Amino acid sequence: MDWLEITVKTTPEKLDALVSRLEDLGVNGLVINDEASIREFLDNNPQSWDYVDDAVFSQVRGNTSLQFYLEDSAAGLEVLAEYRTQMPGETFEVKSVRDEDWQNNWKNFFKPIEVGSRLLIVPEWEPIPENTGRIILRIEPKLVFGTGSHASTRMCLEELENHNARNVLDLGCGSGILAVAALLYGAENAVGCDIAPDAAAVCLENALANGLDGSRLKIFTGNVLIGNTLFDIAGGSRYDIVLANIIADVIIPLSPHISSLLSPGGVFICSGIIDGRQDEVRSALIKSGLEVIRERQADNWHMFAARAAAAKEGG
Repeated sequence: MDWLEITVKTTPEKLDALVSRLEDLGVNGLVINDEASIREFLDNNPQSWDYVDDAVFSQVRGNTSLQFYLEDSAAGLEVLAEYRTQMPGETFEVKSVRDEDWQNNWKNFFKPIEVGSRLLIVPEWEPIPENTGRIILRIEPKLVFGTGSHASTRMCLEELENHNARNVLDLGCGSGILAVAALLYGAENAVGCDIAPDAAAVCLENALANGLDGSRLKIFTGNVLIGNTLFDIAGGSRYDIVLANIIADVIIPLSPHISSLLSPGGVFICSGIIDGRQDEVRSALIKSGLEVIRERQADNWHMFAARAAAAKEGG
């Protein structure tokens, strides 16, 4: 089905009244584009803010608008005409949107990505380049974070090259890109966890797309900061690599638990740390008895690789 994307521009002062008026007319699924609303949401959900790029605010800064969708049909146009009649003082900007555009347009911007010296990430819908000499990682992120294009993910993948891991624990696994990469690098098995309910299915699909036996990758759904979730997922095992490509506000409270999850000589790789939070994270790692062995920075993001100080000589 094709759709009409309707945009109504307004001001912050008139926003609430416009929302009420459109809802009274029966409009459902309103999308609010307003800098103040976004900032209010982030203030009330601090665990989400690190991954909000400045580009988000640049798109709405100084602009306030509402969007909604109608069927691109005679019936949809009739409804739109009625809205215009009922609200003669408003301007309704109309754009046609094909249903498949929502699903697929973003794919035009996701092309094969070389990461480090060994890896080539290839979207599942792209042909595999020939004779690259690199390990090919096929990925279909769908609605879950993790394409390899974000600086925090790339730094984790680059750091993985430096370590030979038999088993891996990936906290906040998203699409499974880090766990799958670890398996392609030679790990025997990986365990992952994500708070998103869709992540488990996406991770397993990506493992199979790379020819990996699904039994080598186990994915759990849950919040690792609540109760015994973290240790239930770990299952009493110790891991050569523990990954956490999340945000600083999760990494910091996780830090005291990491040493008990690492094998002797094991390494904690954490990223998703936006510029300005790196000193807090470094302090938390050191305070938790971990030794920072490497720090990377790309764009506005930081990555740390750290291991338990007591395991250094034995590793």
